[in-house]
Amino acid sequence: MGEGYGKTILFGEHFVVYGLPAIAAAIGAKTIAEVERVDKPGVELIDDRPQTPGYKKEKAKEQWESINRILTFCGIDLHDKGVKISLGGDLVAASGIGASAASCVALARALNHEFNLGWSEEKINEAAYEGEKGYHGTPSGIDNTVATFGGVIWFQKRSGQAPNLIEKIKIKHPISIVIGNTGLTSSTSRVISDVRSLKERNPERFEKILQRFQNVVTAARESLIKRDLRRIGELMNENQSLLREIQVSCTELDELVETSLDNGAYGAKLTGTGRGGLMIALTPSRQIQMNVATAIGEKGYTVWSTSIGV
Repeated sequence: MGEGYGKTILFGEHFVVYGLPAIAAAIGAKTIAEVERVDKPGVELIDDRPQTPGYKKEKAKEQWESINRILTFCGIDLHDKGVKISLGGDLVAASGIGASAASCVALARALNHEFNLGWSEEKINEAAYEGEKGYHGTPSGIDNTVATFGGVIWFQKRSGQAPNLIEKIKIKHPISIVIGNTGLTSSTSRVISDVRSLKERNPERFEKILQRFQNVVTAARESLIKRDLRRIGELMNENQSLLREIQVSCTELDELVETSLDNGAYGAKLTGTGRGGLMIALTPSRQIQMNVATAIGEKGYTVWSTSIGV
């Protein structure tokens, strides 16, 4: 059996693709994978993860590509005897929560256990990154890193053969958040391609946006270490404004952000791919967390409360 954490990107989705730092955090939910050897060749998949309606159907082709990539990375031959893969856990399969990465990490861990591969956590992370290619084409690596190691991570993608920069940010206590789900599933590779096209059409404007984000993420790291929740919230709002400028928000996400701020959240922004998926709101107290969650639910959205930095 293996498990992988869900995640939220606090700062840096999309910008991380262009070499800027990002801050991501594990949340208190995970995917669990079990692998059982069977006599029939090939792979049998049982996917019992909770989901945003339609998510697993939308991602089915990518999921099989991902599974096959991980099996190839593991060097496991299934021509004579196969495996049954069962996925479960309490992490909702939805855009923006690291669902694909969590399943990749969980599967890599389960294969490592079943086939006695003797892998380190770093090797598990490498296998999961290979699996993420099936979903995202050229992933940044941030999702699988958080799904593997947990906590709060400062991540920067390096070019060429240089290893990615991965540093843990130590926070004293978990931070309460609310997650609102638009119910919409978007294609990560398609949205990334659209952002790249936007950059190519207006490189000077895009470069200015990147410079503004660099200031945001640097300040965010300092504020997390100091546990300055008010400042973290302000920086989340600035990050959301930049994400709107690169056209990855949508009407539903904007409504979730506005509802959260109107009900006491210190900050709110989309998390993950955007154009659907999820929004996160920083809620500094239990009462504010309840108020925000209730207001989002009354708007007809799926919502849950959790914490980051687990």
